[in-house]
Amino acid sequence: MPKFLIQATYTPEGAKGLLKEGASGRRAAVEDVVAGLGGSVEAMYFTFGEDDLVCILDFPDSVSMAAVSLEVKASGALHTRATPLLTVDEIDEAARRQVSFRPPGA
Repeated sequence: MPKFLIQATYTPEGAKGLLKEGASGRRAAVEDVVAGLGGSVEAMYFTFGEDDLVCILDFPDSVSMAAVSLEVKASGALHTRATPLLTVDEIDEAARRQVSFRPPGA
């Protein structure tokens, strides 16, 4: 199952909602939306600094992750970045594949 690293920053309205609902309420909301698309939450941490929240999510496919991303962004409560996570075995497989590439000007 593909894994994704989610880094999120709350907007002022999103932060107000977090203060009202609490972290456990947000954890439950994330688990519900992810499970609704056949995924699971591997880890969820609140942070401070550039990001307010970091999650590792498992989804059955990239389209499911994109669907969640679109809904979250449309809410205006969070700014998010999703990064696909690849295993060591997946990178080893990628390194074995033949790729025909010509750099610009070569």
